[in-house]
Amino acid sequence: MDFQDQLIWITGASSGIGEGLAKALSQRGARLVLSARRMEELTRVRNECAYPEKVWTFQMDMTEHDRIPAVVEQVLRELGPVDILINNAGMTSRGLAVDTLLSVDKKMMDVNYFGPVALTKALLPQFIERKKGMIIVISSVIGKFGTALRSSYSPSKHALHGFFDCLRGELYPFGVRVVIAIPGYVKTEITMRGIKGDGSPMQEMGHGQSHAMTTSDFAERFLKALDSRREEILIGGIREMGGVYLKRFFPRLLSKLLRRAKLT
Repeated sequence: MDFQDQLIWITGASSGIGEGLAKALSQRGARLVLSARRMEELTRVRNECAYPEKVWTFQMDMTEHDRIPAVVEQVLRELGPVDILINNAGMTSRGLAVDTLLSVDKKMMDVNYFGPVALTKALLPQFIERKKGMIIVISSVIGKFGTALRSSYSPSKHALHGFFDCLRGELYPFGVRVVIAIPGYVKTEITMRGIKGDGSPMQEMGHGQSHAMTTSDFAERFLKALDSRREEILIGGIREMGGVYLKRFFPRLLSKLLRRAKLT
């Protein structure tokens, strides 16, 4: 795809996958809107992009749903229409369901589901009016099947699939493409910044993340895969990607294997 001078909005761009996508897209000449809670980190990412003069940063908390339309209005007013939206912002949790507070379940949904839905809805009118563009959501293999310790995180990703699958059908007549990215393990600090079932910070990197592909590797593979016109793009190791197909064709076998797996 040609990203030259397209205006691309990336949420959660202060680190991890969002940062990797920002740098990869900047190298391809895109104009970027980067949003996250941490402005100092957004500034760092902007300065490390290939063309920082074509990068604009906006502070935005994905849990403050009522404030999102105001940020959208500012972006459209100052920079013009958005060509591609990448819903990347998210957080994770770990904990047994019996020990997990309902407030943690709600927080996962607020950040991982309601936040992307609120931002997408605020931008939908301009996509429909222009009859072109692309909406991308970064999900997870955990959005395709669940495992122990993910009873808060996994449902929030499953919900994303439900909403954006429906939206794809609604936007097809307008020529707006909807893509769900399904990464396996990527080496980010998402588990470091995640929370436990009691709401306390995890502050440790999961085993899967510590042995995973880099964010730059993911970004390059994902952007290349966009040319395939697939509705869902799976990127990860054999074990994670194999789990998606086992869930579809041999769900009992997958359950058996997951009971033996090291889940952190």
